[in-house]
Amino acid sequence: MSSVGGSLISGSGLAVLAMLGSATVAIAQTKPADNIGAAVPTKPAPKKLIPGPKLSAPPDAATLSKPHNGVDPAAAQNPISNMISIPFQNNTNFLAGPHRHTQNVLLIQPVIPFHLNSDWNLVTRWITPVISQPRISPSQSAEFGLGTLQPQFYLVPSHTGSFLIGLGPQFQLPTATDHMLGVNKWGAGPALAALTIHGPWVIGVLANNMWAGSEGPRVNKLTLNPFINYNMAGGWYLSSAPVMTADWLSRSSDRWTIPIGGGIGRVFKFNDQPINARVQVFHNVARPAGAAKWTLQMQVQFLFPKT
Repeated sequence: MSSVGGSLISGSGLAVLAMLGSATVAIAQTKPADNIGAAVPTKPAPKKLIPGPKLSAPPDAATLSKPHNGVDPAAAQNPISNMISIPFQNNTNFLAGPHRHTQNVLLIQPVIPFHLNSDWNLVTRWITPVISQPRISPSQSAEFGLGTLQPQFYLVPSHTGSFLIGLGPQFQLPTATDHMLGVNKWGAGPALAALTIHGPWVIGVLANNMWAGSEGPRVNKLTLNPFINYNMAGGWYLSSAPVMTADWLSRSSDRWTIPIGGGIGRVFKFNDQPINARVQVFHNVARPAGAAKWTLQMQVQFLFPKT
């Protein structure tokens, strides 16, 4: 009995184990694998950008200083450039003299460079004034004619970087057609030109002192011409180039003429002729008695760059 019961129990246990094993296998086969059926993360669709207006980048310093129409603005603004040029500078001086008349001075200033050797150039500037002088007293009539011619000679290095300097003599020739238009005496003195070119900036100065005559009407006069130009696109530029003077023979209250002001200019071509034109307005904040209060300066410079 016991044996039979033990055998029955053992058979039943084996049957139960077999059923459990089959169930386990069936469950294992029907159980989904890990992550199967889970939501798969997807990248969001890129947003569509609405194209806006195209903005051009502002011109950099290299672009502003590039030659315009084949003409380098910095070379045109360089008074001792290795390039032939002929500036015609007209200065209209308002409210001059006791009767507050208008004086006009046209300066013809051809610049002619000469190549001396591989290291040096000689740059000449011939300043020729043509003057319309109003009546300044009942005993003196208005005059029109030529003033004293003043040639300048600058020794300039051929190989320069961003800084350029020229030194040399300046002379005065007794070419005035009337005593009201200049002191007709031979004269001489030192002349200096210095400038730096940095990107769109051209900054420099012209300076000289002239002595003429030893007795009677004499000349002892300092002239300072600082200039600063900022070049822009299209050949345009902003400029300030006042001409300051000091007459050392006059009393201190009538010695200095100091204008302040500036204007605008452009380098362009007209019928294939390169031209540098500018206009400036100055107010004389310091001036001798009878000197003009305002000056309108207009300049047209014909350029002849080397080809």
